[in-house]
Amino acid sequence: MSGTTDLTDGTSGDPEAIYDSLRSEIDRVLIGNDEAVEYLTVALLTRGHLLLEGVPGIAKTTLANLFARTTGLEYNRVQMTPDTLPADITGTHIYRQGAGTFELQRGPVFANLVVADEINRATPKTQSALLEAMEERRVTIEGETLSLPDPFMVVATQNPIESEGVFQLPEAQRDRFQFKLTLDLPDRADERELLDRFDDDPELGPEDVEQVIEPEKVIDARQTVQAVHVAPAVKEYVLDLVAATRSHADVEHGASPRATLAFLNGAKARAAIRGRDYAIPDDVKTMAEPVLRHRLVLSTSADLSDVDPEAIVAEIVDTVEPPGADTKQAFESAAASDSDEKILE
Repeated sequence: MSGTTDLTDGTSGDPEAIYDSLRSEIDRVLIGNDEAVEYLTVALLTRGHLLLEGVPGIAKTTLANLFARTTGLEYNRVQMTPDTLPADITGTHIYRQGAGTFELQRGPVFANLVVADEINRATPKTQSALLEAMEERRVTIEGETLSLPDPFMVVATQNPIESEGVFQLPEAQRDRFQFKLTLDLPDRADERELLDRFDDDPELGPEDVEQVIEPEKVIDARQTVQAVHVAPAVKEYVLDLVAATRSHADVEHGASPRATLAFLNGAKARAAIRGRDYAIPDDVKTMAEPVLRHRLVLSTSADLSDVDPEAIVAEIVDTVEPPGADTKQAFESAAASDSDEKILE
């Protein structure tokens, strides 16, 4: 496990160490996915869910599998198809003839990390079966409400180039994903490295990585993230960005308050995995595209004109001014002041 910090020895969960360990271990199989690993880590530490979009063959599902194995999370994958039923996700009661009783058969949603592969191939009814699970972290099976494991995280994948036999995710479903990431094709250097690795070891895969943290460390790390200070000016910056989506001429429905919280939690986690106990405007700015791109409902004219949601987000980020007091010393001072106030209380 060269270059990897092993966090399975009983030490407390440190977000920066967790991210470094996961990235280093996953890089043994996949390269060029640091950004995706970062957002997977942020989502895990903030109880979020992730939507991965990309063309076939760029290892979206493999990435999720690697992440589960390195974190030690229980992992289930569901291949979404038009004939997948809600009960195939949540579970159902099975009649046992020998005993003459019904037995609860739990579905694949009862896992720490659930991968909904090609989620846009499932029907809206089946897609909605994930709504309660993602938001409430529980499911109801024939009147019985059951809690899901903790941690619990959904990673859904979808293919952007197919239009036949797919069902676009409704706004309510998209909004429940903290981030949407678009995985691009690797550059030539990374793809050459991939060739060499699989030429040396054709069987290289998720089973070749090791667990580098304990799930209990995630709980500790979440507390560290929660304690990250966010200055009032940074919070105002978040509100300005979200408000700009609601007043943009090409947007019919802007981002919801859930996006505001995604910014807040994401900025805290991004700061924590960089070793800071305070958030800065750049933490918020960097997350604008993955937080907003899937939440914007464009106007009819913008839709017909093929306006790109990412272009709108980029325009908003360029237009909205970040806080002026963006020096490291200013935010460190604000964080220290907040910490002193809590001690006095």
